[in-house]
Amino acid sequence: MFSNRVVVVGASAGGIGSLIELVKQLPADLPAAVLLVQHLSPHHPSDLPAILSRAGALQAVHPVDGETLRDGRIYVAPPDRHLLIEDHHIAVKRGPKENRFRPSVDALFRSAAYTFGERAIGVVLSGALDDGTSGLWSIKRLGGVTMVQDPADAQFDSMPVSALEQVEIDHIVPAGEMGLLISTLLAGPTAATSRQGDEEVRERLALETSISADGDAFAKGVTDLGDYTPFTCPECEGVLIRVKEGKNVRFRCHTGHGLSREALLYGVVEKVEMRYWDVMRSLEEAAMLLEEMGHTLDDNGQSRAAARFRDNASQAARQSRQVRDLVLGDDALGSDTLMEEAALRRS
Repeated sequence: MFSNRVVVVGASAGGIGSLIELVKQLPADLPAAVLLVQHLSPHHPSDLPAILSRAGALQAVHPVDGETLRDGRIYVAPPDRHLLIEDHHIAVKRGPKENRFRPSVDALFRSAAYTFGERAIGVVLSGALDDGTSGLWSIKRLGGVTMVQDPADAQFDSMPVSALEQVEIDHIVPAGEMGLLISTLLAGPTAATSRQGDEEVRERLALETSISADGDAFAKGVTDLGDYTPFTCPECEGVLIRVKEGKNVRFRCHTGHGLSREALLYGVVEKVEMRYWDVMRSLEEAAMLLEEMGHTLDDNGQSRAAARFRDNASQAARQSRQVRDLVLGDDALGSDTLMEEAALRRS
């Protein structure tokens, strides 16, 4: 029998402890499927299903692509794969990254909003940056229930705080109280909701879920989601399109990568730093090559020409040190800038 209700959960930094607290109170006969995304390394197997299975009464698994959603089971996104809902089945796909992650909390949440509407419960737990905010907005817009971990209870509060800033949240609770609250909500009827004016949102969710599954964004009409911007994607350097959701603004490129404003800022700063290192490396290579050519000229008795090459080598070395000081100095565009931006966003 297909699941009639769904609970989708997103977590990042500090999220495993919160997930354990949540699942330990879920009953074995939970009348819903639970799907969750936890940001982990894409290069190593994940033990999270085993950890969560030991923590509570529900079995947690890494699902396979095409598996049918079943009540009373926890489906954990495998490393480096998006976890999506297509109809009443699970899609496990390696589509474009979103907010520089795969799996993406937003991608899962949007697919749940599209398929289940008011029968979806979305939960954002501890985490850095703001993955989950856009997806939680979609769940709320289509009549579902929104829940975030109390920021004071979260090891990292950025994800809950971002959701609280951008989305009308129904429940703000510690992770240890979420399991009982979810069980209570599932025992009651779904809230009646009006779908007037939401067809455009549903069409967008269908498009973006399809893009998260297998890319091909340009052919699918990603440019219809919003206006072109002067910004480029830090993942692929494709042009970015501005997507508006209520008070929130995010971006998607023509190849399919999705980015919040905060994720875009992090990507841009990281790219700037990488290019500084490229320049420094090139200058150091030039200095070494010029020095070697100077020695060769000296060996051939061309001392005046050798001196010019050594002077140029010294100049390249000085420039390399200047770039290094810029990259590593207190005024570098980096983590301090990002922390200041986050503080301003919350003030």
